Amino acid sequence: MHPQATKIKIVILDIDGVMTNGQVGYGANNAIKFFDSKDDHMIRMTIREGLPVAIISGRNDQANRNHADELGISPCYFGEKVKLNAFNTLLNDLNLTAEQCVYIGDDVMDIPLLKRCGIGIAVADASDEAKQYADIISQNRGGHGAVREILVQLLKAQNRWDSAMARYLD
Repeated sequence: MHPQATKIKIVILDIDGVMTNGQVGYGANNAIKFFDSKDDHMIRMTIREGLPVAIISGRNDQANRNHADELGISPCYFGEKVKLNAFNTLLNDLNLTAEQCVYIGDDVMDIPLLKRCGIGIAVADASDEAKQYADIISQNRGGHGAVREILVQLLKAQNRWDSAMARYLD
């Protein structure tokens, strides 16, 4: 993991292309998306270990909102076409610095956050442009375990892994 990992106080995720594979289907009235349940469980474990997870997403659809609610992710910013605005609000509201944040993204609109955060991470199938500005590129693709991969590494780097796993081993 990155040397900055021990200083991270919050994980910030994009949704489409990070928590999902980026594909969006439409049913009669809403978007249909598929999330990786292993990513989801690791998000819950991370939050349980006292490391908050936030979302800054360019899309504002009910599928994203429902999933964030189900996982207990907060704060969430949806429909953010200029993600830096939401990021600055998050920093101000939580009294954090950019260096205390890790951001996981996949496309050009994520570049400002990839550049500013303490650790900027692009998923394996991110755009070449986003990868140029990432400190780390995951081994896994978005929607296929990339979030879990990074969260496991982060929890281990912060010596939270054993505690996170204890409830499953006792």
